Amino acid sequence: MKRLNFRYHLEIDFDIPVKEHRFTLKCIPYSNSVQQVESLKYNIVPNYFLCRTKDSFENESIYGSCDKEHNVFSVDVWGNLKTGLSEKIEMRTSYEADIYKYQTEHTKPGEELKKYSEELKKGYKKQFVKEDILKKAIFYMHRLYEDYTYESGITEITTTAEEAFKIGKGVCQDYSHILIALLRMERIPCRYVTGMMLGEGYSHAWIELCDGNFWIAIDPTNDLIVKDCHIRIAVGRDYKDCMINQGVFIGCGREAKQRQDISVTVEEIK
Repeated sequence: MKRLNFRYHLEIDFDIPVKEHRFTLKCIPYSNSVQQVESLKYNIVPNYFLCRTKDSFENESIYGSCDKEHNVFSVDVWGNLKTGLSEKIEMRTSYEADIYKYQTEHTKPGEELKKYSEELKKGYKKQFVKEDILKKAIFYMHRLYEDYTYESGITEITTTAEEAFKIGKGVCQDYSHILIALLRMERIPCRYVTGMMLGEGYSHAWIELCDGNFWIAIDPTNDLIVKDCHIRIAVGRDYKDCMINQGVFIGCGREAKQRQDISVTVEEIK
């Protein structure tokens, strides 16, 4: 178990004033069986209406608006929490995993991923006699970690698992989408997770797989089982369900261009 202090900062700069800005934010950690939030504060500027609630995946969400003109939109979330309280999350209902059995537009495998899946299945059968969901997921994770290369700036947020796999390089979103695609081909329900990680300067992504009546988190980018260095924020079928910031706005006079800056700090409290 660890006690972690975290701060998440998002700033969007518009090249011209914008107005009638409507936004949805998913950047708030919440307590469950693996982590306990001890303190939490957030500041969103500008805003003229805020509503905090839960989405259909039980993620903490903030809905808000700002009608007046502004050139900068900023979000700060900070606080402390305990992590590593458990390595499993108990399913809320017997049918909770059902929606995570099926591929999405971002995880749907093409020919290259299907070939890779067959290769992994043969490798798993050579090493293990019995079928074991967690062992298979970890085996697939190890192989992906060996066969795929981390490199930023190669893929986009819209890059699919098949596209990222063909490129052979990507970031945490790509590792997670690819592993989700592979496990769903094996009929293992799994979901995409966004959050923060000790030692990282950015937001992070990993996956949770369904094993019996529990969700178990593994991090394919770092080739490990998630324990007490990760802060969980949101889950969904793929990255689109977990997007930290979504919004619409009107540019005053012409189409507004935006520049986004994100920084994350996670430190252990000794």
